[in-house]
Amino acid sequence: QVQLAESGGGLVQAGGSLSLSCVASGRTFSFHNMGWFRQAPGTEREFVVGISWSGVRNVYADSVKGRFTISRDNAKNTVYLRMNSLKPEDTAVYYCAADSREGDVRTTRYDYQYWGQGTRVTVSS
Repeated sequence: QVQLAESGGGLVQAGGSLSLSCVASGRTFSFHNMGWFRQAPGTEREFVVGISWSGVRNVYADSVKGRFTISRDNAKNTVYLRMNSLKPEDTAVYYCAADSREGDVRTTRYDYQYWGQGTRVTVSS
């Protein structure tokens, strides 16, 4: 079992930056691939970025490439999402997720077994 708790959301102007954190409980965090997803009102939850358990492999959605950066610190059981050059269309609730299975970083929400409660990001124009 892994429990996840996000923090760091808030209100920012377009072009600004925010950093999100996700702290995991459980001793097996370091063996999980991790992902960030987001969901805007009236839309499906979508993949944003994922990171392998080792931190070596990252996969980004095209919409955030070059603007968002994922990283993790297994010693702190934490995964981070740095968001730069934010746009109004980045407005959503952001969720941290963990995939306990071996293999490559997966990009659909159905591939992740554990979820945080979400943190809201609002980007004003």
